[in-house]
Amino acid sequence: MRNEFDVVIVGGGLVGLALARALAGSGLDLALVEPRPAPGELPADAAWDSRIYAVSPGSAAFLERCGAWQRLAPERVTRVEAMRVYGDGAGARLEFDAYDAGLRELAFIAEGNRLQQALWAGVREQEIRVFCPSTWTALDIAADRAVLRLDDGAEISARLVVGADGAESRVRVEAGIAMTPGDYQQLGVVANFSCEKPHHGVAFQWFMREGVLALLPLPGDRVSMVWSIARERGQELLALAAQELAAEVETASRGALGALRLVTAAAAFPLKLQRVTQFAKPRFALVGDAAHNVHPLAGQGMNLGFRDARALAEMLAERGEWRDCGDYALLKLVADNGAQVEASVGPVAAGAEVDLGAPL
Repeated sequence: MRNEFDVVIVGGGLVGLALARALAGSGLDLALVEPRPAPGELPADAAWDSRIYAVSPGSAAFLERCGAWQRLAPERVTRVEAMRVYGDGAGARLEFDAYDAGLRELAFIAEGNRLQQALWAGVREQEIRVFCPSTWTALDIAADRAVLRLDDGAEISARLVVGADGAESRVRVEAGIAMTPGDYQQLGVVANFSCEKPHHGVAFQWFMREGVLALLPLPGDRVSMVWSIARERGQELLALAAQELAAEVETASRGALGALRLVTAAAAFPLKLQRVTQFAKPRFALVGDAAHNVHPLAGQGMNLGFRDARALAEMLAERGEWRDCGDYALLKLVADNGAQVEASVGPVAAGAEVDLGAPL
């Protein structure tokens, strides 16, 4: 079996899968390396995933071109048609309405596991060599290619290795790309609730002294919570019984959606700010959380990752047959553009749009 490729993508998360699918048909020989087993089929009535993403219309259009968005069951996706943002003070309120902006929606809310399943289905349909589950033990760099040694002893080589392996990226470390860490000293506490009052497709956000609470609309009478809060307080929330947590969220949200009932157990993840000194080197490129990690307040993390995948796929597809896909001069064009986009993203409200289809 062939072990020489043009591009090897390390990481089978949402961004890595989207990049693989976007490159399919480009004429490049592709491989994907992912240590975790690929997910199985999800029942239509499976419990709601606790990891929810606000997907911009530009990202949704990109995922549709990747053959993934149309695989999502419409009844599991919600349009965000308006936003209500509240501050601590009386009358401190901002409103954003899709209709007023001439848009159909500000964003879509979709489950992480459904997106993952849809992207895997698209990858399996293409001529992409998948090493999964498989981990790599060494990465050697030569002038004309890089070589990955897998845990079973096999070696695969590529003109370009793309690190899509998350915030703790080993590819980034092996490539010698420095990362500037930052720690918000916060947890992102997530859970899903049913709500007494209809949300009408509105995403809510409250800025409070102890953190930022967001309630994002899910289909029917459900909402998804993301509460960015100090670690100690976050651990306290995780330890609460279901009714106690619902009561805390009702109070913090000022009863905007009435009585709440927990429908998905609470979970949490640490919030960090990570920025790399460069997005690419000869034979290497970084995408997604391997390249940048931002606060969920912006609602932009996954959208930035999809933008990375789109930009890199377009550049590689349009490079011309004569040009080495691991050529640093080529990769630097994408990296410089990515750095400009990252710098332009400010702390906007969760779920707000970055139009990935617009010229930058």
